[in-house]
Amino acid sequence: MTRHTADSHDVIEVRGARENNLADVSLDLPKRRLTVFTGVSGSGKSSLVFGTIAAESQRLINETYTAFVQSFMPNIPRPDVDGLRNLSAAIVVDQERMGANARSTVGTATDASAMLRIVFSRLGEPHVGTSSAFSFNTAEGMCPRCEGLGKVSDIDIDQLVDRDRSLNEGAITVPTFGVDTWYWKNFAQSGFVDPDVKLRDYTEQQWDDFLHRPATKIKLSGLNTSYEGLLVKVRRLFLAKDKEAAQPHIRAFVERAVTFTACPDCGGARLNAAALSSKIDGVSIADCSALQISDLATFVRKLDEPSVAPLLVTLRETLESLVEVGLGYLSLDRASGSLSGGEAQRVKMVRHLGSSLTDVTYVFDEPTVGLHPHDIRRMNDLLLRLRDKGNTVLVVEHKPETIEIADHVVDLGPGAGTAGGRICFTGDVPGLRASGTLTGRHLDHRARLRETVRTPTGHASITNATRHNLKNVAVDVPLGVLTVVTGVAGSGKSSLIHGSLAGRDGVVSVDQSPIRGSRRSNPATYTGLLDPIRTAFAKANGVKPALFSANSEGACPNCKGLGLVYTDLAMMAGVATVCEVCEGRRFTPEVLEYTLDGRNISEVLAMSVDEARGFFTKGQAKAILGHLGDVGLGYLSLGQPLTTLSGGERQRLKLAVHMAEKAATYVLDEPTSGLHLADVDQLLALLDRLVDAGNSVVVIEHHQAVMAHADWIIDLGPGAGSDGGEIVFTGTPADLVAHGTTLTAVHLREYVA
Repeated sequence: MTRHTADSHDVIEVRGARENNLADVSLDLPKRRLTVFTGVSGSGKSSLVFGTIAAESQRLINETYTAFVQSFMPNIPRPDVDGLRNLSAAIVVDQERMGANARSTVGTATDASAMLRIVFSRLGEPHVGTSSAFSFNTAEGMCPRCEGLGKVSDIDIDQLVDRDRSLNEGAITVPTFGVDTWYWKNFAQSGFVDPDVKLRDYTEQQWDDFLHRPATKIKLSGLNTSYEGLLVKVRRLFLAKDKEAAQPHIRAFVERAVTFTACPDCGGARLNAAALSSKIDGVSIADCSALQISDLATFVRKLDEPSVAPLLVTLRETLESLVEVGLGYLSLDRASGSLSGGEAQRVKMVRHLGSSLTDVTYVFDEPTVGLHPHDIRRMNDLLLRLRDKGNTVLVVEHKPETIEIADHVVDLGPGAGTAGGRICFTGDVPGLRASGTLTGRHLDHRARLRETVRTPTGHASITNATRHNLKNVAVDVPLGVLTVVTGVAGSGKSSLIHGSLAGRDGVVSVDQSPIRGSRRSNPATYTGLLDPIRTAFAKANGVKPALFSANSEGACPNCKGLGLVYTDLAMMAGVATVCEVCEGRRFTPEVLEYTLDGRNISEVLAMSVDEARGFFTKGQAKAILGHLGDVGLGYLSLGQPLTTLSGGERQRLKLAVHMAEKAATYVLDEPTSGLHLADVDQLLALLDRLVDAGNSVVVIEHHQAVMAHADWIIDLGPGAGSDGGEIVFTGTPADLVAHGTTLTAVHLREYVA
């Protein structure tokens, strides 16, 4: 394949990029090559790749629509950059979790289900119709009882009532149904039941009227009104509405009271009897969708039918790609909303691998997250395959294994926030090694095995663990030491630790899951730092603290204190634009007049944690900022919306909050995600401090530096899904390197050598 390097169209030209902390950055990126962007967290990688290059590509594509279509789309502002030339259409493959739509599965998200439906419509016996007859999302294919959801909802009556009480004694325990409320009077004064009789003593007729009676006209306090049974009313009031929009106490009640069980008609298969009756080699489409993808790939490989040969080739490639990115343990019927950020990103990646588009710019955000070193090699192969199809591949990444395969490297820094935003190096990998930059110096840096390991103070025993793929696992987790749980993606690490250890007394589980209500939340509100800040402002200016909350009196009325205006686009992702009234400052002009040591509240919230540590030097604020610095979040700004944080950043933020408590056992899930090689050492020092303070630390982790630093290793495997779920090694890292035969042993041995 000839490469025309002399032609200026072979590079993406970036000139004068100033988005966020970028300091007037100009560079050329080779097209149809794999470029990896490196640098510490907060150095400006995302601002350059996502905020400038991908954002401008998206904006230019939107401008190709008609004026009519554009009138429904938000006006995306042009990134702060002097010039961008030779862009191609950019596709962002990020770690955003996939929408939790109950009808979206791994199969629907990758198109594998659509291909499988066509195969069954052609080869299935008996023949039952076209491919739509095998879809749980169409009227002709779905199970009529559960409407293709595979489960039916039921209400646990004992979460609604206390049968040992009468209505007058408060038998109804539903929120807003307390004694003397309007809802309560509807039952107590309806005449259908005696309010002084305990519920368990109701006749069959009274119980039926109380729970199930459909809407009936009655008179209450002289007024005509309508009576309906408690179950009927609860379904109408609480279940027909959007659960997420409900108040927290209502949401908690619904989560307690509503149970989902497999649909009795289809057994959870989502399809009607006709679709389930059609089989290939005795296997139905529902059986295929429930198979582990690696097993389904084997089944499809055996099919040989000229009439669908090209389709079978594409289906096989899709399934094999899922296996290659380490997702062979999933099944096509797995709900896409239940995937982790890393799993969701790899599912999206496979969808693009099957695409016929070429000369596209693919943008990846840490594609190795959640991957064992064994899986990273396979991921790297896929990135190279995308490049070799004639695409430009841009990857933000910290893992040396992926940096190594780059054609071109852009290293940003030298620090984070205002200390970053500059190009420290561009060139090839050998050049990076010789460059003397922080990344170059750390590329071959290796954490060493501990010379002496700590002695456990006791053990937490796990017995008969069978969650997901675990095969009756029993293991003792040592206490008072640093334990690392490892194994390939899908081997059962999270099932073991989150399923059996998290939730016990004294165990604090700190994971990467999204933080509730995060559009309004930021590091200052989440950590409680805003309270001492508001108090300091109020004291300095002789006014009340509520003025300095963007969720309260001082908020800009146009954006309600968000600083952004969100446009919901129904079928497409919503878009945020900066509020034109407050220009993103979030507060009213009056509030911004008040200052503390020469800074207004908006300027203080724009400070980074490191900057704020020099500004707030005593009391509660100093302690909270100290914890944020300890977990490596010194570069975050205090007012940054939590929705913009990566999974690793969210986890470290939660850890900073928990460090203020007295914990006994910390469970961390991949705390290195999003960390530069140089910051991993800082994390290891933090884990040591937690253990030396008398805590136990259990870390689920793939990073070899963390494995090498452990006192004890629990390795799961040998493979993923049904090939995993067993303990394949327990012992010290030195034992694993010296005598281990597992995949982890092979890679750790290579690492420390």
